[in-house]
Amino acid sequence: MREATQRQVVNMGARAQVLEPLTAVARTHGLIDVATRLDRVRVWLESDLDDLNDALAETRANGVDLGRLAARHLLEQPGKRIRPLLVFLTARLGRPVAGDVVRDLAVAAELAHAATLLHDDVIDQGTERRGAPTARMIFGNSASVLGGDHLLIETLRRVERSGHPTLLRGIIEVIGEMVAAEALQLEVRGRFVPDEAVYQRVVAGKTAVLFCWAMRAGATAAQLPEAQIDALSRAGEQLGLAFQLVDDALDLADDPAITGKDTLLDLREGKLTWPLLVACERDAGLVAQLQDVAAHPSMLDDPAHAAALRLRILATGCVDATRRRATEAADQARATLRVLPASAARDALDTVVEAAVERCR
Repeated sequence: MREATQRQVVNMGARAQVLEPLTAVARTHGLIDVATRLDRVRVWLESDLDDLNDALAETRANGVDLGRLAARHLLEQPGKRIRPLLVFLTARLGRPVAGDVVRDLAVAAELAHAATLLHDDVIDQGTERRGAPTARMIFGNSASVLGGDHLLIETLRRVERSGHPTLLRGIIEVIGEMVAAEALQLEVRGRFVPDEAVYQRVVAGKTAVLFCWAMRAGATAAQLPEAQIDALSRAGEQLGLAFQLVDDALDLADDPAITGKDTLLDLREGKLTWPLLVACERDAGLVAQLQDVAAHPSMLDDPAHAAALRLRILATGCVDATRRRATEAADQARATLRVLPASAARDALDTVVEAAVERCR
C-alpha cells in the first residue's frame, strides 16, 4: 500500500511537470484562458502521463553501466515532454489505440530527443542542461555518448514493438536526418556565416523532423486517413520551427535563471540562430564581429564585451522579429490543424501550439 501511495505521488509530480512550464508562462503573461485549457489537457491525459512516467522510470532503472547512468541523469531532470504529448494527443484523433502501443510511441519520441541532447552536449562541450550539470560533466564524454546510443537503441525497440513498420522506417530516417543536421552545424562551427539556407536545414533536421514524426506516430496508430496524417506532419514541421525560433530568442534574454542557459550561449557554441541572421541583415557591421567571436569564443568571457555585443545585437530589433516569425509559424500550424474534424484532441493540440510560442513573450 505504501509503495502504491508513493508511486501515486511521483506520478502526480510527473504529470505536473509535463505541462507546468507552459502553464506557468501563460499565467505570467495573463493568458488565463490558455493556462486553464492546459490544466484541462493535463487532467484529460492523466492515465497517459502516468504511463509515460512509469516507462521513463523503467528506462532509467535499466542497467548500471556508465552510459546508462548518464542517460538516467538526463531523464531525471524535468523537461517539457512536448514530443510525447503530441503523440498522446494525435492518438486521440481517430480510432482507440491500445495503451501499450501509444505509450511505446510516446516514450520513443522522448528518448530520441534525449539521445540528441546527450550527444549535443559532448559536441558543444555543454556544462549545464535543464538547470543541472550535463551528463558529460558527471560521467564523462564517452559515457554521455554511450548514454545517447542506449536511448536510440531503446527508441528503435519501442517503435518496433508498436507494430507499425512505417513508423519504424520513419524514425530511422528521422535519426539519420538529425545526425546529418548536427554534422552540418559542426561543419560551419567556428566560422560564422549568416546563411538562411543553412539555418533552415539545421532546424529542419535537428528539431522539426522529430515533431513531424511525433504527430505522424499518434495519427498512424489511430488509423487516421493519410491526408490528415500529412496535415499533422506539416503542422508538426511548423511547430518545430516555432519552437526553435523561441529558443533562439531566449538565448538573448536578460535572466539566465529563467531561460535555463547563459546569454549568448548559442553564439559561444558557434550556432547560427534566427536573431543573429536578422541582426546581421540590419547591421552589416556585426558580421565581422560575430565571425571573430565564433573563431575565438573566449572573447565572451569578458563580461563588458559580451554585454556590449548583446546590446548591439538587441538594438537591431532582431528578438522582436524572431518572436513575430515564431508566432507566424505557430499560426500556420494551428491553421493546418483546422483541416481536421473538430474534437477535444484537436483543441488540445491547438492549445499546446499556442502555449509553446508564449515562452518567449
